[in-house]
Amino acid sequence: MTNKSVRIGCAAAALALMLAGSAIALGNHENRLTFNRPVALPGVVLPAGSYSFDTPFDNPNVVIVRNMARSKVFYTGFTTLALRPAGMLSKTVVTLGEVKANEVPPVTAWYEIGGALGHEFRY
Repeated sequence: MTNKSVRIGCAAAALALMLAGSAIALGNHENRLTFNRPVALPGVVLPAGSYSFDTPFDNPNVVIVRNMARSKVFYTGFTTLALRPAGMLSKTVVTLGEVKANEVPPVTAWYEIGGALGHEFRY
């Protein structure tokens, strides 16, 4: 009986470690993106430049956009999870909405690099 209890305890501990490792791995969703022209997010226009797009590990429906040093937040907001459209290349990371000439295009969705899921911005 004692050996069986030890084996069950070890199996439970191993399972707990595997689950904890998965949660940590799922928490790293940061992508560093560079735009060669201004783009818009709900309520803010980002000048041309490089930015960090990220989601908190505990809420994939929230997107945080910061400068590359991660010292300034430009946008924090709720998004809707979306599947990458069929046929979209895995290296495509944002989709832009249509606008008139000389207007700043809105980022309609951000797809994590190489991932199947994306985040549609709510306007």
